[in-house]
Amino acid sequence: MTDSSLVTDSSPGSSSESTCVDKAIRSRRTNLRIDREQLIEEPVFRELIELATWAPNHHLTEPWRFAILQGEARSRLGMATAEFQQSRGVTDELKLEKTKGKFLRAPAIIAVACESKTYSSTKSSSESSVDGAAETQREDRDAVAAAIQNLLLSATVRGLCTYWGSGAVCDSPEVKRLCGFDEGASILAMIYIGYPMASSLGNPPSNGPQPSRTSASIAWVN
Repeated sequence: MTDSSLVTDSSPGSSSESTCVDKAIRSRRTNLRIDREQLIEEPVFRELIELATWAPNHHLTEPWRFAILQGEARSRLGMATAEFQQSRGVTDELKLEKTKGKFLRAPAIIAVACESKTYSSTKSSSESSVDGAAETQREDRDAVAAAIQNLLLSATVRGLCTYWGSGAVCDSPEVKRLCGFDEGASILAMIYIGYPMASSLGNPPSNGPQPSRTSASIAWVN
């Protein structure tokens, strides 16, 4: 299912195509009013992830990793996160129970991680092993964040609701194992994704105060 108001058949670079992109960016909202029962078809997931990987990526390191958790895997994700919270000293039973069930709020969770590999540059070995590794890690993480935004916008065009989650779930070693990520990977996002509840159609979410979008944040340098 695709939002026809966000799609055109225009040629690349046309004003109508620009309007489509602009509208997708402005209409994307964090939205958890998700139908928990309506499943997303596998080809849709594949499209979203393929589009995500068109993000800018210095040296083409392709650091992004994705895992799609559905069914009982969502419960295991909640259990692993709650156990990690306990290991960090959380004792509030209500909070732990909430964590165990929180990932059932959507029919699927897309975990997105960065697995950074040191790029071989022309610098000396000592420079490359320290400065180069740190630089590559920063650039790779930025590339994965850009890929996440691509994914969220692509989901919006297809009429899907998304919520970019983070927190303790991203730090748990057991969650990394569950998702099949390397031990050294950094999880950037747990994206709740699904089709909107019937009751929310035509009624976009309001996420409270919106950031000021003025020229005040621009420095013009000539």
